[in-house]
Amino acid sequence: MEPPSPVHPFLRRHSFPLYIRLPALAIAYGVWLPIFKLADKTGQFSRLAQFFYPQVVGRSGHFGDYQPDAHDVLICSHFKSGTNWMMQIALQIAHHGQAEYAHIHDLIPWPDGFDPRYSPPLTDRSHLHRSPTRLRVIKTHLTLDKVPYTPTARYICVVRDPKDVFVSSYHFARSIMFGPLMPSVESWLASYLTPYFLFGDWSKHLHSAWQLRHRENVLFFTYRQIKADLPGAIARVAHLMGVPLTPEQLQTIQHKSSFAYMKTIDHKFYPGAVVPWTPPNGQMMRRGQHGHAHEMLTPAQQQRIDDHFRTQLQQMGCDFPYDESFSSLTS
Repeated sequence: MEPPSPVHPFLRRHSFPLYIRLPALAIAYGVWLPIFKLADKTGQFSRLAQFFYPQVVGRSGHFGDYQPDAHDVLICSHFKSGTNWMMQIALQIAHHGQAEYAHIHDLIPWPDGFDPRYSPPLTDRSHLHRSPTRLRVIKTHLTLDKVPYTPTARYICVVRDPKDVFVSSYHFARSIMFGPLMPSVESWLASYLTPYFLFGDWSKHLHSAWQLRHRENVLFFTYRQIKADLPGAIARVAHLMGVPLTPEQLQTIQHKSSFAYMKTIDHKFYPGAVVPWTPPNGQMMRRGQHGHAHEMLTPAQQQRIDDHFRTQLQQMGCDFPYDESFSSLTS
């Protein structure tokens, strides 16, 4: 029996009532759509995104003075890079495969989220008594240089092919934020390749995680590695967390961490519609694939992403094997 969600349902709604949705649609189509279409057509969407970026980021939270301890397992990843997947894995390990929740963020704090009411605060540790391992999971999209590091906490970093991140972000942003205002793929790409994309620059996230990968309390995964060997990834996470699992528990966690199972409980991960003009009943889990960017991006656009981020990493002095990990997936 899953506990009721302590968060006001307004923050995780799937759609708005008609008396809000209809006037909002009129404003969206009559006012905002011409502005966004003009910015899209003239190639100015990235400037429009740059204007809103500090307002969005400025409202997001942070860790403040909080110092993670031996009870904390931090999932550190960029936007649309397998965050919910790894959260589910770690949470189920912490609960021996028996974690129950109305929404995953009822149990997992997100200190850099856009609304402090969306998840439990870091200082609220009352739910630890429900965890048989006395471990809790924390989510963050911050680069690791902005996440407080302590040798007793555990850090799990997940990095995804930036081409797949782009495709997933496009579908996700259209679902929960933009709706009919969604710009073209080319405009979204121009914004993606700036420092003002949602949750920051992809290469900075990778570089900050790659630098810490050799520390005993840090695990570094690519999305592709987890996809190729889910049981092995679960075993590595459990070892990092210091949680021995029986074969039965491991099997349960593997089942509950599969895409097929998580898709059936999509509403427990869905963040909620941000604006009234987005389509109702949006989804968090779309396809969970890697290496399929060619379904949206042309070869030239894929090459543009590869060249941009490869150059960014080289300029940072990062020796992450980009071509081995990602470029081979370009189709």
